[in-house]
Amino acid sequence: MAKECMKAREVKRAKLVAKYAEKRKALKEAGDYVALAKLPKNSSPVRLHNRCSLTGRSKGYIRQFGISRITFREMASRGLIPGVKKASW
Repeated sequence: MAKECMKAREVKRAKLVAKYAEKRKALKEAGDYVALAKLPKNSSPVRLHNRCSLTGRSKGYIRQFGISRITFREMASRGLIPGVKKASW
């Protein structure tokens, strides 16, 4: 389980990215890299990191479901994810 501050930091970054998206796009099109550098570092979409929406785990993230591999396996075993079941042959 990730620290709550790590989850909060990612949420804060996502808000900053959304807030400055239009401004960043306009500055890039204009070629004004000096003004672009003056924007907050966390407003860059490159700084976002995928995290499990339930546990906050950063590694083993499955994009299609938005959760980590461990959480995915637990939920799939319990039948909580529609259309997914454990393979057996």
